[in-house]
Amino acid sequence: MASWLVKTEPSTYSFDDLVAERKTLWSGVKNPQAQLQLRAMKKGDQVAVYHTGGEKAVVGTAVVTAAARPDPTDEDGKRVAVELAPVRPLAAR
Repeated sequence: MASWLVKTEPSTYSFDDLVAERKTLWSGVKNPQAQLQLRAMKKGDQVAVYHTGGEKAVVGTAVVTAAARPDPTDEDGKRVAVELAPVRPLAAR
C-alpha cells in the first residue's frame, strides 16, 4: 500500500468539505507530475490532505476508494481523477 499527498486550497475545497461529503472525486488536477501520481494511486492507498494558502499544513488523512478513471472535468479526456474518502482529521487545526 502506497502513501500519497494531495493539496487543496481550503477556500475552494477543504478537508471539512471532504468529511461532510463522505467521499469525493479528486478531479481538476492539471499538473503533469500530479497526474502521474493520480494514475499510480490504487484502492486502499493512504492519502495526506494538505491545505495551501494561509494554513499550509497537512490537516487530515484520507483513503483512495476507487483508482484512476477519466476526469469528467477534462474536455480533452486526457486527465484522470481518483475517488477519496476521509479517514480522520489531524489534531491542532
